[in-house]
Amino acid sequence: MIRSIQGAQRLDSRGHPTVQVDLTTDKGTFRAIVPSGASTGAKEAIELRDGDSPAYGGKGVQKAVTNIGLVIGPALVQSGLKVDTDQKMIDCLLKHLDGTENKSKLGANAILGVSMACARAGAADLGIPLYEFLRRESGAKKPFVMPVPFFNVINGGVHSTNKMGFQETMIAPVGASSFTQAVRMGCEVYQQLKKVIVEKFGSSAIGIGDEGGFAPPIFQPHEALDLLVEAASLAGYTGRIKFALDPASTEFYSDGIYDIGFKDDKPSLQKPKHLTDLYRSLLQNYPIVLLEDPFAETDWGSWAEFNKGCSAELVGDDLLATNTKYVKKANDTRACNSMLLKINQIGTISEALEAANLAYSFDWSVFVSHRSGRRPMISLQIWQTGHLKSGAPCRGERVAKYNRLMDIEADLLRKGEECLYAGSQFRVASKY
Repeated sequence: MIRSIQGAQRLDSRGHPTVQVDLTTDKGTFRAIVPSGASTGAKEAIELRDGDSPAYGGKGVQKAVTNIGLVIGPALVQSGLKVDTDQKMIDCLLKHLDGTENKSKLGANAILGVSMACARAGAADLGIPLYEFLRRESGAKKPFVMPVPFFNVINGGVHSTNKMGFQETMIAPVGASSFTQAVRMGCEVYQQLKKVIVEKFGSSAIGIGDEGGFAPPIFQPHEALDLLVEAASLAGYTGRIKFALDPASTEFYSDGIYDIGFKDDKPSLQKPKHLTDLYRSLLQNYPIVLLEDPFAETDWGSWAEFNKGCSAELVGDDLLATNTKYVKKANDTRACNSMLLKINQIGTISEALEAANLAYSFDWSVFVSHRSGRRPMISLQIWQTGHLKSGAPCRGERVAKYNRLMDIEADLLRKGEECLYAGSQFRVASKY
């Protein structure tokens, strides 16, 4: 039984305000803190920021905190809903209290904080780990499948101050035999990448971006990929490490034109066809297994055309916003074959799970993601998604997630649970 719910304004990993929720039941008090993204799409549920207050440059969340105290908390306490069995009903009530499609009345940050805290409390009430609670809520069957970590080791776009237009260049240790070994491989390549960058650009070039990846003075995507090829070779993992790209193209799209030089003094304008040719060339010349948001969230035609012959996993982030409405549209138009899952894009645990299960029903993949602004806490895990991204193996809020996942793997093995590593089968792990 929920006894009380309190909200508070705290800081995320970028030093911006975010919502913290403390939910008290008979079993204790359970805390959640809400993530926030730097690169956000127009379809996402709305974070409620104060705006009219000078505090924190208008980014305060006191309005959302007040909504928890005056609206959400009393309603949930009075509802009599139980955290161990009623997560879906709790999330449904939260949606009803807000009453808007994008959760703009009470704030998706207020709603999500409460939804997350309820999940933590529900797991405690049942005496099970949070990952097992979420597995049950999602309907995923055993065995447990540890995800392939996609490390964002070169930052660009709005995540860095260099002139690289593409936002994320990632490495994926698909050739590992366990999650723990995958982390080791990722860390070793990351350290070799540091040496390569120093050798090519000097020690001043190893500053890191928003997600812990390096931000060297490069511009073209092939420059980033060439650095990864060399680093993987030096670490001895050629063939066992694959690559992925997230251009986050909505950030540099306007009026039908893409400007991959949007951070440079000289624009580099590309029509969708030219950008398509660039992607196909990169896929042909590098071991790229995943491409996320190669086109803008409104450029549905380019998505569908590119998907016809795309050899890599084609992931919709801004395109889909973890929303069943857009997942259905993307399936109807054959725009992509994978959904990026970010819980704060939709605003409740249950809706995120629903979107993932809908994607699975279309024979898609699901790629779990953190957000760039969050404190050290475990990312939402839906077992059998097969892969996740949580930034580089650097900075406390990134490393904490990888450490926690290694702990989970060790705990499962210690308990005698069957625990697989998705490896090269990360796209179809839900079928295990």
